[in-house]
Amino acid sequence: MVRNEIALLSQETIDKIAAGEVVERPSSVVKELVENAIDAGATAITVEIKDGGITMLRITDNGYGIPKEEIPIAFLRHTTNKIRSANELLSLHTLGFRGEALSSIAAVSKVELITKTKDALTGSHYVIEGAKEVELTEMGAPDGTTFFVRQLFYNTPARRKFLKSPMTEGNYIQELLERLALSNPSIAFRFISNGKDKFATAGNGNLKDTIYEIFGREIATSLIEVEAKEEGFTLHGFIGEPALNRGNRNFESFFVNGRYIKSGILGKALEEGYAGFLMQHQYPFAVLLFEFDDEEVDVNVHPSKLEVRFERTNVVYNALLRTVHDALTHREDIAEVPVIEEEKEQETPVVSAGAEPFERSRLESIKASIVESIHKDTPYERQYESFYANKAKETAVSEPVSVEYEVNRAPEVAVVPETIIIPETAVIPEEPQVFEQQSFFSEEARKEHRIIGQVFGTYWLVEYDKKLYIIDQHAAHEKVLFEKTMARLKDKSMTSQQVSPPIIVTMSPQEEEAFLTYQESFESLGYHAEHFGGKEYALTAVPDNILNLDKRQLFLDALSACCDMKEDKTSELILERIASMSCKAAVKGNHKLSMPEIESLIDQLLTLDNPFRCPHGRPTIIAMTQYELDKKFKRIV
Repeated sequence: MVRNEIALLSQETIDKIAAGEVVERPSSVVKELVENAIDAGATAITVEIKDGGITMLRITDNGYGIPKEEIPIAFLRHTTNKIRSANELLSLHTLGFRGEALSSIAAVSKVELITKTKDALTGSHYVIEGAKEVELTEMGAPDGTTFFVRQLFYNTPARRKFLKSPMTEGNYIQELLERLALSNPSIAFRFISNGKDKFATAGNGNLKDTIYEIFGREIATSLIEVEAKEEGFTLHGFIGEPALNRGNRNFESFFVNGRYIKSGILGKALEEGYAGFLMQHQYPFAVLLFEFDDEEVDVNVHPSKLEVRFERTNVVYNALLRTVHDALTHREDIAEVPVIEEEKEQETPVVSAGAEPFERSRLESIKASIVESIHKDTPYERQYESFYANKAKETAVSEPVSVEYEVNRAPEVAVVPETIIIPETAVIPEEPQVFEQQSFFSEEARKEHRIIGQVFGTYWLVEYDKKLYIIDQHAAHEKVLFEKTMARLKDKSMTSQQVSPPIIVTMSPQEEEAFLTYQESFESLGYHAEHFGGKEYALTAVPDNILNLDKRQLFLDALSACCDMKEDKTSELILERIASMSCKAAVKGNHKLSMPEIESLIDQLLTLDNPFRCPHGRPTIIAMTQYELDKKFKRIV
């Protein structure tokens, strides 16, 4: 092997190497430039791409702009207006700070910049290609900055061929922008791909509206708001109702001081907060925004700033877990089973001035369909409802009224203009009154329950308030046993039943460690085990609600449930995990219950804080309305 002499690399080579560390794909360019726009105080940002951003990217903002004399300096390496010394790395309040973004992007693409500061009379037009300055001139321009980035990796073809398809690269960009929009609800974002609008946010500061504009109506109408304030940090955001779950963690979004991050600690705390509300391998929806004091978090631990380090991990973990768990309890959570019908193509309701008078039911139907298509509490519906409320004050219309408006649906649905002309004899219906419905498990509602019976030896049928409720007897009984167990633990009235002769259990090193770590919790539940030599333990007592079940297997199941738990878990959570494994004494399906037994179990469910799901997250009860049944039997067309 021939030894090469040590030599200084050319600036062009240095720039391309640096670019490889910063610019991995088109979404990397978008990330750097949009974060710069946010740091520049922009309140509106538009991103347009062609061919997944490979051939063209355009990022426009209305931020501060760049003074003409600073433009060439901005494209040099390690130049920035965001920090001045290493000490400031501990108190960052900007998204970018390394000073490599513009130089790296310019090294591997053709960049055109148009920018103007608020106090300047004219703007500046700057062109730089492959890190070589081409042009710097004055031109008319609005306040703010526009970047055109063309032909990415045109001078490094080996890197360009490793990009994925334009569609995939475009999806990476959309995912990135959606996260930036969620962390900045006060900024109006717009994303255009190949001439088509992909999504737009209002920038009104309302996080729920932003979630609606990005994820659509189904998710936005199934949210639970959460807030927490601890010493050193605050938390605000939304989690999804348990029914809004997915088979992966893609819908878990965490933001720390405005940055999207990936955090196993926060993910674990979120999922533990859903313990008892979701089944295994189901994951929740969440958009959670944390604001930390400078000394509580270090954001400079990952090159792309996707990870952070918390000063007090245990405090953050327990605060999030407790906040999520508290938000999910004490709330009605009975899933309604809809009747699945084939979707029929609906025509846009347009009525000419000479048409027959509307029937009241037809007008109500149109109003209901419009309101149904718009998410509650969004500016679009408030605008429409304001118009309708004014018209509802009139009992008749003397002249035909032409109403034009736009119904804004989820971002992926195009804006649909509609015109409704109301004839002079039409009567505008008053707004319907809203009555608070009694909870199915309330004492008042219980008096009106009509228990129809049991089907398949597993489910109970109960009629109440024009709904058919279906209760899973095993899940319901399991929940009752679990809550009883937890109540007795709280009251310190838990008792054990002795096992004679003792059951010998062989533990793995991991199981033994978990048992010794949580031995006090096991014993408070009624388990007692003594070391029997080697890897074996003698199980001499179990909780007294375990009857004709495999006591050895139940103990091992409870032990396995603790093997992956961290030592910083609260004792209450450990007890809940062990207790949930010990509730298999519940009555099983395919077991005939008498009417008094059914009555007794329903009465016991009434006393629970959260009777809607078993300890493992399965629903205990679902409902079907009379309307849905009538529709299924074609009584309603």
